[in-house]
Amino acid sequence: MSEPITLASRLDLPAASALMTTFRDHQEGDLVMDLSEVGHLGSLCLQVMIVAATDAVAAGRNVSVLNASDRVLDQLRVMGMTPETISRGRV
Repeated sequence: MSEPITLASRLDLPAASALMTTFRDHQEGDLVMDLSEVGHLGSLCLQVMIVAATDAVAAGRNVSVLNASDRVLDQLRVMGMTPETISRGRV
């Protein structure tokens, strides 16, 4: 398994560009997103995560979303998502 990418604690509008750059810099091996530090996940960063996962799946890479807190799970649920749906990319 590839090294996890530990995402920032606040994934909101100002964080979206940096998050996109982070994913662009990690296009080798599996995509492993570690959400252990995340306390806030906004919809734009969620979209960036889904695009990164979709690109990885299309390239034949595995995608994992790890260590989401209950708070982040609730935020995902409100947006109709789960870590598993992110891992699948767009279907």
